[in-house]
Amino acid sequence: MKEVKPLHRVEIKTTEKKYQGVLLERPALADKKYIVLKLDNGYNIGLEKKKIKSIRDLGSVKAGKHTKPGRENKGDKPHVSVIATGGTIASRVDYLTGGVHSAFSAQELISAVPELKSIADIRGKQLYNKFSENIQPGDWVSIAKSVARELDDKALGVVVTHGTDTLGYTAAALAFMLKTPVPVVLTGAQRSSDRGSSDAALNLIHSVKTAAESKYPGVCVVMHANLSDDISLIHNPARVRKMHSSRRDAFQSVNCAPLGRVSEKEIILHQEYTPRVNKPELNTKINEAVSLIKYHPGLKPQVIDYLVDSGYEGIVLEGTGLGHTSERLFDSIKAGTDSGILFCMSSQTLNGRVNMNVYSTGRVLIDCGVIPCADMLPETALVKLMWVLGQTKNRKKAAEMMLTDYVGEISDKSHIKDDLSVFES
Repeated sequence: MKEVKPLHRVEIKTTEKKYQGVLLERPALADKKYIVLKLDNGYNIGLEKKKIKSIRDLGSVKAGKHTKPGRENKGDKPHVSVIATGGTIASRVDYLTGGVHSAFSAQELISAVPELKSIADIRGKQLYNKFSENIQPGDWVSIAKSVARELDDKALGVVVTHGTDTLGYTAAALAFMLKTPVPVVLTGAQRSSDRGSSDAALNLIHSVKTAAESKYPGVCVVMHANLSDDISLIHNPARVRKMHSSRRDAFQSVNCAPLGRVSEKEIILHQEYTPRVNKPELNTKINEAVSLIKYHPGLKPQVIDYLVDSGYEGIVLEGTGLGHTSERLFDSIKAGTDSGILFCMSSQTLNGRVNMNVYSTGRVLIDCGVIPCADMLPETALVKLMWVLGQTKNRKKAAEMMLTDYVGEISDKSHIKDDLSVFES
């Protein structure tokens, strides 16, 4: 059988039927027994190689053309910068080749989501093209610096597009690293733009609207509020968590009300927010020698010993209930704190708060030097501990900083209402 290159139009005869379409590249993880063909009706099909009788090459085709990064700025609307780091949020489908193309430039964004043109003058920038599971703490620093440069270049708001799986970590990191008098919005998409149920366009529209029009002075996260395409919620970046693997309303504020909501007609903030600074301030010093351990029955103390011996300087424990671990870990935790390691306690329950004074287990852990982190999310505690240990080497000072509320990550009383009820009259 003659070898045909991808992106060639072909006629294929199988033992069952004849097909015409564009031969697509085989994804690296796809089954080698099949080839993928894009039919004229737009659908992709897989054809088993052993059933193919012949392939006739009908000539090469050209992939769809995409504009180079640039700036769409007519001067009559707020300047909003969109920084792309990867994920599906700003992608579009090349229906000729079947590939998903990330729309990073201003022109591409407006082409993919034309509603943006009526909201702001867009300045687009591609920083990364990474799956969010590949984003590392060093990338948080790069993102924060990139946002600061856009603000210094007179952007009146910035939107950072990001994969959803670790968006909460990045959002918390930016919150601690960057003080800003104008909105810096993180957003993503649960479903890619080639799906009819995609949330990409609405999340991007509402994020740009929040960046351009809201008076929220700081970092926030904007994502779908429900399963409909009407409302998005504005979340505190240190309080938001992805609570579902695929639903469009996966992101929820935990232990607090959302900061606000945004729709086509309006932006409603839950309260008035006062800027902490008059101009952007950046502090990206972090210490990556921090780990998060989820306690589970059977967890061996050697896990903690290994981290201590490996040079880790901080460990966040995700304990049970009010903040507990098995007593079999006590000696290793005590040895770690005695050697200068900072141990912090969060709760697996997420909702509610750590209270280590209720049961003897918690009181012993406090005596071992473990710091209770109130109602802080475990991943926020991890990011905050990295940031805190980047600011000081003094263990006592670091402990005080972990108990200090900087960006609303800690509250005196946890919120118990659902995300939308706060807006009901």
